[in-house]
Amino acid sequence: MTRNIGNIDRAIRIIVGLGLLSLIYFLEGNARWWGLIGIVPIGTAVFGYCPPYAWMGISTSAKE
Repeated sequence: MTRNIGNIDRAIRIIVGLGLLSLIYFLEGNARWWGLIGIVPIGTAVFGYCPPYAWMGISTSAKE
């Protein structure tokens, strides 16, 4: 897996992921579990790899 996510993209993904995970605490009933979707952007930010980016040939990381 070649890194295809840049630093700014990673930071945005972490912020969005944490925001989605916070829904677990703020929503009531079964709707709160939608917050678990936040694991996906956090996971892609941690690994620095996004499969849809690879499929589309997109890379936001700096060229090495």
